[in-house]
Amino acid sequence: MQPAVVVIDMLNDFVTGKLGNERVRSVVEPIRELLAAARAAGIPVVYVGDAHLPSDPEIAIWGPHAMKGTKEAETIPELAPQSSDFVLEKRTYSAFYETGLDLLLRSLGVDTVVITGLHTNICCRHTAADAFARAYKIVVPEDCVNAFTEEEHRDGIEYLRRVYGARITTSGALVREWQESRAPAGSPTGE
Repeated sequence: MQPAVVVIDMLNDFVTGKLGNERVRSVVEPIRELLAAARAAGIPVVYVGDAHLPSDPEIAIWGPHAMKGTKEAETIPELAPQSSDFVLEKRTYSAFYETGLDLLLRSLGVDTVVITGLHTNICCRHTAADAFARAYKIVVPEDCVNAFTEEEHRDGIEYLRRVYGARITTSGALVREWQESRAPAGSPTGE
């Protein structure tokens, strides 16, 4: 398994701005810890965030948000990308749709996407659909995704599990897996 962590829409507008709420802020620390572990294990980190133009279809539904070139479309400071990370822009719900994500992942030898960010039932779900259609394995640490309501979050998690065969786990479990996979043979964490 060669994973990559995909961070979806952890932007100012989605966390502390127009579309933000306390629920979505709960994923910041688990994602931060997961990203640190991924980088330490040499696992690619890819940020894909909205960078809307006024004519984008989502604007008719959600109103102007995360507009391209604005502070609102920037990643929140707590999760700022590092120089080794990749940053892509999207104009629709899916992190794959016309973003170059598939080409990037394939060029890195990735076969598994770890989906994090917002919202479980919208952008995470559409990203999972496109990952599934491209034959990627899907892993979702449920403490690293969230939605506007608990019901939407739970429905989103169940949909990802049932329809796309996503492995639902936690950030802590993934961090332990990655640490154990790096441990030398014979060490206390690696046999």
